[in-house]
Amino acid sequence: MTAARDAAEIVIDAQDLRKRYIDIQAVDGVSFQVQRGEILGMLGPNGAGKTTTVEILEGLRKPDSGQAIVLGIDAARQPERLKQRIGVQLQSAALYPNLTVRELIDLFGAFYSRRRPTAELIEALDLGERRDAQTKVLSGGQRQRLSVALALVNEPELIFLDEPTTGMDPQARRSLWDLVTSLRERGTTVLLTTHYMEEAEHLCDRVAIMDHGRILELGSVKELVERRFQELSVRFDAVPGLDDQHLSALPGVSRVTHEDGEVALYTQAVAETIGGLLAATRDLGQEPGNLAVRRATLEDVFLELTGRALRD
Repeated sequence: MTAARDAAEIVIDAQDLRKRYIDIQAVDGVSFQVQRGEILGMLGPNGAGKTTTVEILEGLRKPDSGQAIVLGIDAARQPERLKQRIGVQLQSAALYPNLTVRELIDLFGAFYSRRRPTAELIEALDLGERRDAQTKVLSGGQRQRLSVALALVNEPELIFLDEPTTGMDPQARRSLWDLVTSLRERGTTVLLTTHYMEEAEHLCDRVAIMDHGRILELGSVKELVERRFQELSVRFDAVPGLDDQHLSALPGVSRVTHEDGEVALYTQAVAETIGGLLAATRDLGQEPGNLAVRRATLEDVFLELTGRALRD
């Protein structure tokens, strides 16, 4: 009974998905599950395989091998059955340029057997002042919000969001975060890709980090950080004359990393590390600029796993 109930709560069950394009292995053995009402975030550099994986789950692309069961439906064999039950927001959606916001939502709503009222969606996505504007005159952020509204028009059980807050100002981004959180509270399952670490940390119950077509790590932000980092990081602007050999020899330092001119010393003995650093820089007649101590973050995990920034 428990196993059957747990199986019923699995909304996405991806098993060993693989997809190759000529000489590029876009998806290379991806397996994971998503529970009902969960928000799963997918992070990865450009070309990591996120989009292809999501398109397989949406039934838009067939895998070379493996299986994607979505809402109990084989996405590759029965994609039409999925369409009434999922919502898909694309980062670069092609909208009918001469239709107004209200007309476009009405049009999309007509495709489904069940739907949310147009006025409700317009209010939820803060498009009230633009309800009668043609889509061709909308700003980038407004187009993004409209794209999300269209993905919600059929009250989907599962919604796919592809970088939903790209182009939005901070206030609009926060409003959309509130909307996504409210979807989870209603029992809707969300799978999103994002280029914003803060967004993943704020919204996602779990995060999958992808690179080269594979999932490198999967878990909550807390779990991912604790798996990779037990230390604090002492950070400061790079000091000429103080190389990695000297830095690695400072008290308590377990490793040294560099990012955009900043040095990070990972240590479990912060006071001793800082004392040694100040002594070393004093001998050089300098001081470490922007000296700070902080705990590891999701971005640290990402850089540790992929060796590159999210937008590389």
